[in-house]
Amino acid sequence: MDITIDSSVSKLPMKEIPGDYGLPFFGAIKDRYDFHYNQGNEEFFRSRMKKHGSTVFRSNVPPGPFNAPNSKVIVLVDAASYPILFDNSQVDKDSRFEGTYMSSPTFNGGYKVCAFLDTTNPKHSTLKGLFLSTLAKLKDKVIPLFTSSISGLFTNLEKELSEKGTSEFNPLSDKLSFEFTFEFFCGGKSPADTSLGDNGSKSVDKWVFFQLAPLISLGLKFVPNFLEDLVLHTFPLPYCLVKSDHQKIYNAFYKNMGSILDEAEKLGLKRDEACYNFVFLAGFNSYGGMKVFFPSLIKWIGSAGPSLHSRLAKEIRAAVKEAGGVTISALEKMTLVKSVVYETLRMDPPVAYQCAKARKNIIISNHDASFLIKKDELIFGYQPLAMKDPRVFKNPEEFNADRFVGASEALLKYVYWSNGRETVDPTMTDKQCPGKDLIVLLGRILVVEFFLRYDTFEIEFAKFLLGSKVTFKSVTKATS
Repeated sequence: MDITIDSSVSKLPMKEIPGDYGLPFFGAIKDRYDFHYNQGNEEFFRSRMKKHGSTVFRSNVPPGPFNAPNSKVIVLVDAASYPILFDNSQVDKDSRFEGTYMSSPTFNGGYKVCAFLDTTNPKHSTLKGLFLSTLAKLKDKVIPLFTSSISGLFTNLEKELSEKGTSEFNPLSDKLSFEFTFEFFCGGKSPADTSLGDNGSKSVDKWVFFQLAPLISLGLKFVPNFLEDLVLHTFPLPYCLVKSDHQKIYNAFYKNMGSILDEAEKLGLKRDEACYNFVFLAGFNSYGGMKVFFPSLIKWIGSAGPSLHSRLAKEIRAAVKEAGGVTISALEKMTLVKSVVYETLRMDPPVAYQCAKARKNIIISNHDASFLIKKDELIFGYQPLAMKDPRVFKNPEEFNADRFVGASEALLKYVYWSNGRETVDPTMTDKQCPGKDLIVLLGRILVVEFFLRYDTFEIEFAKFLLGSKVTFKSVTKATS
């Protein structure tokens, strides 16, 4: 039998993977109800980890038996076994971007976009290479464009606090994120000056929601669970209901991405195919990631209280003063800011699930044992638990602003939010997020710009779909 042994395996005992899939069909339905309604996604995985006494176990995962027949997976929830999901020589990620299923290509102009292509597909390298080269060419625009865009967020935040006494951060953050993303890829053109108008972020939200619906619970108390499950999780939502929104998004990008699409044609790509791929990169990956990440960042910093706020303000203002502005050199000196951003990504990764199919028989290991995964079995990683592995991180459930400061920065190799190690750069031959460094940079700039204006703030927050809903109660303007 041809078996590949994962490099993390040492002299650990071989064990059978615990767990089962329950009764045919009904086992997957039961697990789906546990995941969405009876337990919630994190408790779903924690309870099974506890039941089986293992961080590697078998389970069904959503969506389930209708729109994802292959819901039977081997779950990984520890830092040691998780990296097998990044080894493209051993796992196949074709059609696995959204977990165990793929939304219809009709949501992307009929094309299977780069995110759903395995690394063995020649088109994957062409598209990923185009993404990386585009981001490299535009890198010098990031700081001036984002710092210019963010001023509107603070103006509206203060206005709402003055008029209403509170301010909901998410809508302001969404508007900032989409406007920046569009202008970044479209040569500085504002989405407000296109057919999208001021509703660009809402159109993208609708388009993304229809693709992720099988993984989402709305949490509406007035809607019975069985009814929501029937509508959202039983059959894919039809593209026709978001076609007009998606067409507006596509048209706006197509008309304003001339030079990028010219470059795509030189690589042998069809112009419309390249545009649909960039719409997905910009709307689903970039904007969608910021939509989850920015509120989480504010949530964790706000929850930490005035002591952390004071330390951040001091570090930021000193570095900016010395550099004469918000520059890359200034940002690199802000070790606490960097640590806070990385810790947020550890606590609340924008994408919680990663899935792959074994190309061959593989032996993997967690901290205690080795396990055989057979060819064609599905491997499913739940990232929030893998990055809270108590064998790697001290007090892993706690937000620690200093976790990655100094020598502890070595722990970044266990931060996997980007579909790869934080210490590794994405390439055209892997599945790591091409905008990994951009998202980290934007998070750092958001923190910097915030504490250049304010000394401290108060918030309240609640769980909201795939992220957090954050409401500002007060801000105290900077006194120095």
